[in-house]
Amino acid sequence: MESMPTAANASSTETRPDPDISIEAHPDADAVLTPAAAAFVADLQRKFASRRAAILAARVERQARFDAGERPGFLTETEDVRGCGWQVPEAPKPLQDRRVEITGPVEAKMMINALNSGAKVFMADLEDATSPTWANVVRGQVNLMDAVRRTLEVTTPDRVYRLRPEAELATLMVRPRGWHLDEKHFRVDGSAVSASLFDFGLYLFHNGRESLSRGFGPYLYLPKLESHLEARLWNDVMSYSEDALGLDIGSIRATVLIETITAAFEMDEILYELRPHICGLNAGRWDYIFSIAKRFHADPDFVLPDRSLVTMTTEFMRGYTELLVKTCHRRGAHAIGGMSAFIPNRRKPQVSEAALVKVTDDKRREAGDGFDGTWVAHPDLVATAQAEFDAVLGERPNQLDRQRPEVAVGPGRLLDVRRPPDGITMAGLRTNLDVGVRYLASWLSGTGAAAIHDLMEDAATAEISRAQVWQWVHHCVTLAGPEAEQVTAQLVRSLLDETVREIEADSGYPAEVLAQARQVFEEVSLSEDFPPFLTIPAYQLLP
Repeated sequence: MESMPTAANASSTETRPDPDISIEAHPDADAVLTPAAAAFVADLQRKFASRRAAILAARVERQARFDAGERPGFLTETEDVRGCGWQVPEAPKPLQDRRVEITGPVEAKMMINALNSGAKVFMADLEDATSPTWANVVRGQVNLMDAVRRTLEVTTPDRVYRLRPEAELATLMVRPRGWHLDEKHFRVDGSAVSASLFDFGLYLFHNGRESLSRGFGPYLYLPKLESHLEARLWNDVMSYSEDALGLDIGSIRATVLIETITAAFEMDEILYELRPHICGLNAGRWDYIFSIAKRFHADPDFVLPDRSLVTMTTEFMRGYTELLVKTCHRRGAHAIGGMSAFIPNRRKPQVSEAALVKVTDDKRREAGDGFDGTWVAHPDLVATAQAEFDAVLGERPNQLDRQRPEVAVGPGRLLDVRRPPDGITMAGLRTNLDVGVRYLASWLSGTGAAAIHDLMEDAATAEISRAQVWQWVHHCVTLAGPEAEQVTAQLVRSLLDETVREIEADSGYPAEVLAQARQVFEEVSLSEDFPPFLTIPAYQLLP
């Protein structure tokens, strides 16, 4: 393969199209999938595809051991990493104060509103909040380029949406898709490219040097890591890319979402492996709950109750978040809190009032526990979250000095999933079916973050819905209440019929989209084996 163009001369370097790269056509593709950019992504794929395959195979092997009764613990082979007093590098100036971070998809108007929201950070999400249609993926990269260059603008019949002055904008971070996903529209040597390498590679190629020249940098959120070896792979990808594009090592800075139960046992190791690129860890609560149900789906002791009962004060969730703060601050890394699903509704004042109360309680707990910042999903929640962190932080950018020596969390606490005796109800089952089908209909229609019943739902919350249904059916759960009905596949299918009719009557989704959504939900919640991610079969239905 010809030598790689650097970021400094990429725009002027003529790179011949590689005949072994196949790219599906799209009107915006020429703007981002230039021959040089495509060659860079292909180089990453050729360099790291075998290691990616190895970590995905390791996930399957570990699942087989969990199915046989093994449970995770703190690793004996990395005890020296946990015992030593190393520190991560200091965060760059734009990421030292992260008290409120807003998240959202890479849709232009939503990006403008998020960057203008007053939050310290905006995480542009190519993963759970974006439906990965080819149009969304390609246009999302165009929007990211425009956001970095401060030229992002949207004109509607009502108004023009523009970015505020530089000093008032949130710092941009980007979340690529996880290691388990492919990008089927971009093929290298006959195979679909890793979606992680595609998202990361294009963003870095076009924006790495540009963002550094503007006083920030290529800042990332890394999703769904399951071990420190997966973090090591990311670190090697970033170092290789920095070298290939002529960037200083450590120019890329990343925050890892601790959103799997196995990663919770390897937080020290994940921070260690990602030096010199790491900034902090985030408590990705919704995927974390899903991970518990997924990893231990065969064990009746891990059957989760109604989603509304799995709160951040539940023992296993409380232990995980306290351990995250302690681990991060011991290493000089930021601890970022998770996202409450409650969102305001400007047309329903009573809904907004209730949402603000719940978000206030959630953020007050996080700030009091020592978190350095938190996530929100709506611009109207920024001020509420900031008030709680301002009350604790004052003028300080963070609370890294709060070490939490009193926290002692062992495997027993992280795995303490105790279900209330009456914790699974018909209402909970109906909610899971309704949310699951509605969200999938939205996702299949090209929208990856959806307000459903005044809660913000994304792929992670949909995963919880279908995982709980799978657990309840396969473990023959009896619903609480006078009827004491057992959850069976027949009952679920009957309720799905009702659910689809109700959604069709009030949502406006075409019948064929609802049929596809129902098909996917039924497949991932009633199959004999537990499918690892609902987005994998659903992706095959996307254009």
